[in-house]
Amino acid sequence: MNLKIPHFRKLFIYISGLVYVLTDQSCVQNSGNNVKVFKYNEQTGIATLDPAFAKNQSIIWPVHQIYNTLVEPDSNLNIVPSLAKSWEVSGDRLRYIFHLRRDVFFQDNDAFPDGRGRRMIAGDIVYSFRRIMDKLTASSGAWIFNDKVDPAKGFIALDDSTFVLSLLKPFTPILDLLSMQYCSIVPREVVEKFGKEYRSHPCGTGPFQLKSWEEGQDMILVRNRNYFERDSSGQQLPYIDAIKISFFDNKATEFLLFRQGQLDFINDIDASFKDEVLNKKGELKQEWKNRIVLSKHAYLNTEYLGIVVDSSLALVKNSPLRFKKVRQAINCGFDRRKMMMYLRNSIGTPANSGFIPAGIPGFDSTKVKGYNYDPEKARKLLVEAGFPEGKNLPEIKLVTVDIYADLGNFIARELEEIGIRIKVEVLQKSLLLEETAKSEALFFRASWIADYPDAENYLSVFYSRNPAPPNYTRYKNPAFDSLYAFALGERNDSVRYTIYRKMDQLIINDSPIIPLWYDEVIHLVNLNVRNFPANGLNLLELRRVQLKP
Repeated sequence: MNLKIPHFRKLFIYISGLVYVLTDQSCVQNSGNNVKVFKYNEQTGIATLDPAFAKNQSIIWPVHQIYNTLVEPDSNLNIVPSLAKSWEVSGDRLRYIFHLRRDVFFQDNDAFPDGRGRRMIAGDIVYSFRRIMDKLTASSGAWIFNDKVDPAKGFIALDDSTFVLSLLKPFTPILDLLSMQYCSIVPREVVEKFGKEYRSHPCGTGPFQLKSWEEGQDMILVRNRNYFERDSSGQQLPYIDAIKISFFDNKATEFLLFRQGQLDFINDIDASFKDEVLNKKGELKQEWKNRIVLSKHAYLNTEYLGIVVDSSLALVKNSPLRFKKVRQAINCGFDRRKMMMYLRNSIGTPANSGFIPAGIPGFDSTKVKGYNYDPEKARKLLVEAGFPEGKNLPEIKLVTVDIYADLGNFIARELEEIGIRIKVEVLQKSLLLEETAKSEALFFRASWIADYPDAENYLSVFYSRNPAPPNYTRYKNPAFDSLYAFALGERNDSVRYTIYRKMDQLIINDSPIIPLWYDEVIHLVNLNVRNFPANGLNLLELRRVQLKP
């Protein structure tokens, strides 16, 4: 690996600046060698710290440190209290009454009298949620409440400690939606003071607050001394003093800094060095054991190939993929387990069930039957579709991005053996996203990462009333739509999960998708890090992290 000289110079500047920043007594409670700083790298940079635009992981991670939501998912993805200490639901499931904590204060900011953070009240929640829906905000999270809440009547503060949410119709996963970072609570005074510059002047109630941000260089978050949460022994959270986020855009540089102890963890393993660290079983190689920790956890992300199935579209009318049996043959015609072992070092689980991934509440691979590698069955399906041994079957184009080209080529080689010819075309990510949004890519590689931990989020991808996105395949099945509408109003979890599985099986039977694998969160962690569990949403949780000498 080659580390360019400018990166060394950057690193020297980072370390020198960090020593200065973190010994400032106004920022942290400790000083000198006792300062505990958690360090990670964000390769893509951070576009904003305004939660109204928390649309991807690079933004969600720091936003989660600075803000809180009414409710939040625990380590098992169950919804638990956060700013709300409790809540009640009306019998018709249209009215949610939240009772708020009274010991929560916004971080200090010049927008407040004397610069001291004031107490968070129910009016702040009304303001924050209406702001998401306001067209002038242009929030990427506006969809959360669209068609679910009337912005004028749906958010009410009964008093400073009681917030009421009124829905237009029952929507059982509403608490999951409220746990998203889009729904972080912000103070009106600070937002209005900074306007568009609020992106770099955030103010929340969370465990950390922004100290400095030099775009393209680094970001420093420091401990919020007025944070409300405490551990079981009464000690105030968080335990660490600061978070330092660097912005090296080279994964090889990131890996080298991790090896040198300059970063506390790496999220995911780049393809260029996965073989150096992991064996084909997905375990640490012998030379890495006792040097770092490998943390793996089911990740709510399904990787798949999508197929546009709307026969009214010109690109579908003359395509062999309009035949369900051809789509099913593709599903049976390649070995997912071999693909995972040799191309992924066993990171993830072969998707032999449905579209809903392992790790989400209600997942049960014994109830939803997907496709296993069965070339004889694939050949039989081709015969039934009118293409014995692939005779008269035209070549099918699969569009993907560069980092998944090897996966596309693997699948193409295996399918060729049963008579299905696949041509893999590599596009830039932005162009592929544009084509899939316009239904111009007939056969495409994609992934669906959960916005919130409820299977409804995955099933909404196939609801016919939804446009593309999220219904990229233009799938339409009246039986599926009927079950989807019924499930939204079902309050009994076990009954709802049963309905979800029926819907998932319908999707698999109709095969508008080729599920590839259910992903895993992969963290490489230095030995000095404690209490750093992974979770299904891959949400960076640093409130209880401890750093040992």
